[in-house]
Amino acid sequence: MDDMDMNSDSDMFSTVNMDLARRYWYTVAAFVGALAAVRAVNFYKSHRRLRRKAASSVEFPTKPADPFLEAWATLTAVVREARHPQLYVPLRGLSWLTPPPLGRVAALLVYWVVIVYMMSVDVVVHDVFYWERIGYRNAWVTVTQVPLLYLLASKCSVLGFLVGTSHERLNWLHRWVGRTMLVTATVHGWHFYTDWARTDFVQYELKMMPMVKYGFGAWAVLLWTLISGLAPVRRLAYEFFVLQHLVAAVVFLWLIYVHVPASARYNVWFAIAALCFDRACRAALLVWQNVKLFPDKSKCRGGRRIGHQAQLTAVGDAVTVVTIKDVHFKWRAGQHLYLWVPRVGPAEAHPYTIACAHQLPDTCICNSIQLVVRKHAGFSRRLHDFAVRAGGTQHVTVFVSGPYGAPPRWDIYETVVLISASTGASFTLPILESVLQARGTSCVKRVDFLLAAKQGEEIGFYVSRLHELIGRARDVGIELSVHVAVTQGAAGTAGDLGQGGTTVDAVDGSASSSGTNLDKQADEKGLAADEKQAAGLAAGEKAAGGLASDVEQAATPRRRSSQASADSHAFRSSVRPDVEAFIRGPVEATGGETSVVVCGGPSLAARVRNCVAALSDERAVHKGTGAQGIHLFVEEYSF
Repeated sequence: MDDMDMNSDSDMFSTVNMDLARRYWYTVAAFVGALAAVRAVNFYKSHRRLRRKAASSVEFPTKPADPFLEAWATLTAVVREARHPQLYVPLRGLSWLTPPPLGRVAALLVYWVVIVYMMSVDVVVHDVFYWERIGYRNAWVTVTQVPLLYLLASKCSVLGFLVGTSHERLNWLHRWVGRTMLVTATVHGWHFYTDWARTDFVQYELKMMPMVKYGFGAWAVLLWTLISGLAPVRRLAYEFFVLQHLVAAVVFLWLIYVHVPASARYNVWFAIAALCFDRACRAALLVWQNVKLFPDKSKCRGGRRIGHQAQLTAVGDAVTVVTIKDVHFKWRAGQHLYLWVPRVGPAEAHPYTIACAHQLPDTCICNSIQLVVRKHAGFSRRLHDFAVRAGGTQHVTVFVSGPYGAPPRWDIYETVVLISASTGASFTLPILESVLQARGTSCVKRVDFLLAAKQGEEIGFYVSRLHELIGRARDVGIELSVHVAVTQGAAGTAGDLGQGGTTVDAVDGSASSSGTNLDKQADEKGLAADEKQAAGLAAGEKAAGGLASDVEQAATPRRRSSQASADSHAFRSSVRPDVEAFIRGPVEATGGETSVVVCGGPSLAARVRNCVAALSDERAVHKGTGAQGIHLFVEEYSF
């Protein structure tokens, strides 16, 4: 972008270009407004369900209550069926090329239509200004997108607040906006460079217009961000990726500021304001959650003025349980926080799902939370080694930031189906706990819980927690079925669930050897992969435990444990679970709406997406057959 404020031929293009820039933001505002309206209608629908349940006026309160909600349910079902399907690339080493779900692809196509229109409308005129006109137009198209790029990267997301979603679930769009900017910036620079080359003017232009060099620098930063953000590259050294991405975000703003004219710098200031607002909110949150002016010293060793006492416990060879004490904030099942352990990583803060939905019993400070960290490279390995060297349990000072995330309400569905792979249970288990321990009105009557893992030691922590929940479900009158599948190792590795006469049988008696491919994506926590893109400044750091892809294990004969009761609702298996059959059973048995929640790698996520879309279409949900809706919530983990 040359200096468009100069008294030059650029002035004749500015009026049209600035008008297109305004239209771009009108379009963005319209989409945000539409999504906010959808959020409002869904809030009304949830409120009506809970009121009907509290009044005990109908058998199935999650069914649409009036013609408007019936029409809304039909529209919702059509949108869900269209947006869920996803093509998964199962080739080893190339699974990172898996495209987004169909709904995201459609959203991208709409965005690209808007961008292509801005790039091309009234710009192709074969006159003396042909090359400059296209160059200036694409300069404006590029710089106009900069504020949106940084808004989508914010963890304290204004856009997320308006539409009711969280920053990590917006991060995929952040990445694609950055890639789109690279294309428009390339078109901009190529047309100017071609125009200079045609008149042998390149060297003179570079000498007389220093801002051109800054433009090349900004383009190089965009290109580097794209390359370094590719999964195979960022996996090489993820902590370094996050650090350099933050630096690149700041350098990019400076290069753009000195490159563009004053008339276009409002876009840069807009982006700077978004970045500063996000950082200020996060700093305030960090201080509020970790600094206590008047700590209660009587509470064991947890009442600290600065930070929190945390207990690190090594579980087996691959898992570290972090119990953080004296936490004075509330959280919702499905949220996550950032953990900073100075003794392990002096300059590293990593996100982990909060693995409990309630105040933990038997801790010296009652309001405590737990994180389950699976050992991989980097911080998670150092954390586990630190706990092991301390003899299994170690007390340290930690700092937290959060909670982040905007999970939906789980108590507005009649049936909840929870599916997780390995430490993805850090996401699904708190949901189960929150449903069983709900103090207010809840529509939930049935929960089906599936936990699959490659090795039993990966899930021992969760299995022990499931013992308590089975009894709790009986007390509150919710039908709970727990299914644990350990696909490698000794058949009894999942058998803790069967001890004491509470379990066990093959997974629902119908596990199939043609089951799902469960992906191995080395991660440190069961949360959305989109977060971990540090282009994400918004999401770029999430981690989760993974499960091996395409697990191969022959089906073994199914035997009922001699200790299992005849009416047991807990099952175990050493074969791969048939995810389609697991989802179909509860959906066909329920009289109201079902929520399917999955946390796992890309393979499992794609399998569940396609299954839910196909089942909804097969049953003609909300299309006159009486079949009720199927809600899907996916937390996908992968670097």
